[in-house]
Amino acid sequence: MIRLTLKGIIWIVLTLIAVFAIFLIYITATDYKPAAEVKLTVDRNPELRLEQGKPFSITTFNIGYAGLDQGQDFFMDGGSMSRSSSRDQTETNLQAITHFLENEGSSFYLLQEVDVNSSRSNHINEVKHISDTLQSYGNTFAYNYKVPWVPVPITKPMGAVKSGLLTLSSFHSISQTRYDLPGKESWPVQLFELDRAFIENRIPVDQGKELILINLHLSAFDKGGKIRKQQLDFLEKYIQREIDKDNYLIIGGDWNHALPGTDPSLFPTKQEWPEWLQPFPDNFGPSDFKWAVDPSTPSVRTVDTAYQEGVNFLAVIDGFLVSPMSRL
Repeated sequence: MIRLTLKGIIWIVLTLIAVFAIFLIYITATDYKPAAEVKLTVDRNPELRLEQGKPFSITTFNIGYAGLDQGQDFFMDGGSMSRSSSRDQTETNLQAITHFLENEGSSFYLLQEVDVNSSRSNHINEVKHISDTLQSYGNTFAYNYKVPWVPVPITKPMGAVKSGLLTLSSFHSISQTRYDLPGKESWPVQLFELDRAFIENRIPVDQGKELILINLHLSAFDKGGKIRKQQLDFLEKYIQREIDKDNYLIIGGDWNHALPGTDPSLFPTKQEWPEWLQPFPDNFGPSDFKWAVDPSTPSVRTVDTAYQEGVNFLAVIDGFLVSPMSRL
C-alpha cells in the first residue's frame, strides 16, 4: 500500500513537471520578439500642422490598465493582487480616466499600460475606448507587453496580457516608430516580463524642422536599476543623434525613477524608500535640456497595500525632458 502511494505521488510530480515543461516550451515558442525598430501606423491622422511660436500642451499618464485604483495592491510590489477587482470597477476607472483626458484638452497625450485584451482588465479594449472617445486625435499604439499567460501569483495569476503605449496627437504626424529598448531579464523570467520600448512620433514644424515626440515606459523592478541604466544609455545616444539633426525633442512618460527637481520626502508617509525606486542619474543627457515636472504632485505610490493617505510612499516618476526653450 505504501509503495502504491509513493508511486502515485511520483507520477503526480512527474506529470506536473511535464505540464510545466510543455507550458515553458509553448511560451518560449510564442514569445513576442519585435525588431529593434518597427514602423507603426497612425489612425485618424489630423491635418493640423505644428507652428513655431504657437503654444501647445502635453500630458503623460500611466493609467495602470485602469485597474490600480486606491483599493488595489500589486504583487510585484509586495501586495497580493494582479488584476482589477472586477469588470465594473475597471469600467468605472476607465470612464474616469477618459473623462480626465477630455477635460485636460491637451494637444498630445502619452499613455502607458493601456490594455487591448488582458485578463487583468477583464479583456476590455482600453485602446479602442480611449481612441473612440477622443476621436479628433490621431492615435499610435505599440505593444510592450504581449504574453499568452503570466502564471503568477499562483493563487490568482495575471493571466493573458496584451498591452502597450498609446500616443494621441492633435497635430499631423509624418512618421511613427516603435524602438525596442535594451536590457532583458534572464530566461525564463523575461518570457513573462514587459518588452520595454518607446514610441517615436515625428511631428513636422514649419521651417523644415521636426518635433520628435517620445512616449516611454522604463523598467521598474530590475534589481539595482541595471536594466534601466542600459535603457538610459540607449536613449542618450538616440537624443544625441536627433540633436545633430537640429530637431526639437520632448521625451515623456513613466521613467520609473525619482525625477530631478523632485523630493519624495515632501509627501507624508509611514513607509521607507522602496528598493525599486532609483534616483535619476545627474549626468544624463545634454546639459541644456530641461525637466518639466510638477514636484508638488506625486505620480506614483507604493502598491504593497491599498492606498491610505499619509501611509503609502509617494514620488514623482512621470514627466518630460525637453529641448532648450531657445530651440522650441
